[in-house]
Amino acid sequence: MQETNNENKIYVGNLDYSTTEEELKAAFAQKGVEVKEVRIIKDKFTGRSKGFGFAEVDTPEQLDQAISSMDGQDLKGRKLRVSKARERKPRKEFRPRRFENRGY
Repeated sequence: MQETNNENKIYVGNLDYSTTEEELKAAFAQKGVEVKEVRIIKDKFTGRSKGFGFAEVDTPEQLDQAISSMDGQDLKGRKLRVSKARERKPRKEFRPRRFENRGY
């Protein structure tokens, strides 16, 4: 997925941790929404799902259809939260702590 274009990107939250990208894509297809790409976000250390993901569609009309047809729908016993993806906030720059001047 391109990080620069959020126009047709959908946020999908409250996913069961065992949900696969194929299952999520199939759930959209059942509602008549063709998604270009689906990505479930995973923890970089454990590889376990974080319970949310993103899908990308071609047009704003498909975006609206996906949100209206999927928000609140049940998938693996959990009600999905589906909305238009927001721009990711920039992270603060990491600075290692300096142990100088600590008064020792």
